[in-house]
Amino acid sequence: MGFVEGRDFTLEYRCADYQQERLAALANDLVQRGVAAIVTPSGPATSAAKAATTSVPIVFMTGFDPVASGFVASLNDPGGNVTGVFILNPDLLFKRTEVLHELAPAVKSFALFYTRTGDKAEEPFYTELQRAAEARGVTMRLYSVSQTAESEETFARAVDEGAGAILVNNHPVFLNNRELMTALAARHRLPAMYPLRQFVADGGLASYGANPADAFRLVGDYVARILRGEKPAKLPVQQMTRIELVVNTRTAKALGITIPLTVLALADEIVE
Repeated sequence: MGFVEGRDFTLEYRCADYQQERLAALANDLVQRGVAAIVTPSGPATSAAKAATTSVPIVFMTGFDPVASGFVASLNDPGGNVTGVFILNPDLLFKRTEVLHELAPAVKSFALFYTRTGDKAEEPFYTELQRAAEARGVTMRLYSVSQTAESEETFARAVDEGAGAILVNNHPVFLNNRELMTALAARHRLPAMYPLRQFVADGGLASYGANPADAFRLVGDYVARILRGEKPAKLPVQQMTRIELVVNTRTAKALGITIPLTVLALADEIVE
């Protein structure tokens, strides 16, 4: 977009280290420093930034519906100082559940690993997801993980409670610990469905989701337009349109799974 870091702008990072209660102070600090824009790659970070300022432009990347979450008035006409990119996580989770059911049709109990964020769109969505799973004859149990150290214990508890397959949601604690999550699934010999192809490259069974690099490019495009004078209120929320289904045939073989032709036909990439 023509901007050069160090010449036209400086970039600062703030990290809450999975501790959501720190986000408000971090957002307030950025506002007090007079930054030109704030980028928030999660729902909780967006909520904290939105509470901290009504004037500094905020560009988000979020999985939950930004209208239902209260970030914008509408997708086409955001209003206010907030806009960004919606990665359609609710729709994608329904599809991941469907594909996992095709890969493991005999399994009657799924475990969903997610991070409880407090987003007001969160609980209604997970309730709807559980109902959709029940319509397929599958019980969906939810397991919240907020810290890396909780992963192994929570995974073991899910197995003890009868989980026969795993869904991993699109949250930082899982994205930053891909090798751990795929190793736990392999150790317990459970089919697992992930949000990004990187999990499959690390040995996971399958993934269905948007490419995060594509999403961040859209975020960067909006930041550049805002720096040139455009207003977030007039920049429609963008939705990801390129979604990838990736399957790992070696992992399937190790688990004794024959990948259905219907899944292979839909796959954008097959990792062998």
